[in-house]
Amino acid sequence: MVRVPKLTRAEVAQAARNPLLYIAERWTPTPRTVRRAAMSAVVMSVLIVVTGGAVRLTGSGLGCPTWPKCTEESLTATSEMGLHGVIEFGNRLLTYVLCAAVGWAIIAARSAKPWRRTLTRLGWLQFWIVMGNAVLGGIVVLVGLNPYTVAAHFLLSTALLTVAMVTWHRIDEGDGEPRPLVGKAVSQLAWLLAVAAGLLVAVGTVVTGAGRHAGDSSDVHRIPIDWKLVSQLHADLAWVVVALTVALWFVLKAVDAPVGPRHRARELFLVLMAQGVIGYVQYFLDTPELLVGLHMLGSCLVWIAVVRVMLSLRERPAAGASVPGPAVERPEPAAAG
Repeated sequence: MVRVPKLTRAEVAQAARNPLLYIAERWTPTPRTVRRAAMSAVVMSVLIVVTGGAVRLTGSGLGCPTWPKCTEESLTATSEMGLHGVIEFGNRLLTYVLCAAVGWAIIAARSAKPWRRTLTRLGWLQFWIVMGNAVLGGIVVLVGLNPYTVAAHFLLSTALLTVAMVTWHRIDEGDGEPRPLVGKAVSQLAWLLAVAAGLLVAVGTVVTGAGRHAGDSSDVHRIPIDWKLVSQLHADLAWVVVALTVALWFVLKAVDAPVGPRHRARELFLVLMAQGVIGYVQYFLDTPELLVGLHMLGSCLVWIAVVRVMLSLRERPAAGASVPGPAVERPEPAAAG
């Protein structure tokens, strides 16, 4: 049995006023624990996208027809609602798991020694994005799965994934000013790649909004645009991103860039190839649900790879660290005798 420590009234008051400070004064996580906490937020950010896709692909988007309750009378799904209610309510419950993962990341970052305020702020930014997306998810239900709100819901999830990845990456960096590892022209090419990848993700939400998987069997409004036309635009953008990735990869090799950026560019290329295969197969097979779900997972992995490419192009030393200067030559001692 573990003995429960006795708390004084002052300690209880301190814990109530600032629980994060109270925990930080009594617990110091290892760097490995902090990294795992940040990675748990990344994993849950991907999982919540995949399960949200499962809700839409199974036609369970209105399994809980209202929000924040599942029905007007019940907070949870009822047996009369069937499988659709279970799937939709299960996705809502995963939001609490996501909040727990983000909360763990915040607590671990705040308790680490020395405390790095930047990591804590990034953790809180994740928390507020989750809260905003939860409200937006409720709006999606209340407006009957309007495709524009569904697209915004996905894009905000992508923003959460971005911040989660930056948080995880920053754990192994310092807090000094970033130092570029490549030249300005290479950096501009990488930013062009990131913008093209962002457009690719955004157009993908339009494909979803105009496609046949509306999220419910009822008459759900779709984006009034030719689905095949916007799918072709999506494919063209994908090839632009692939071309820019290959160009960046070769340029990094040509300028003898550090191994980190070259490896990240190669990883992005391989993920894009896998995602492209899934995309073309699902298109020619009339978008079967399983392949669409895999394509949504691939979208998250592509964006993670893009973020990693961008973060690999610079380094952050410890705050106050200076570049060592040239060694001072010392005169050789006079020969004896």
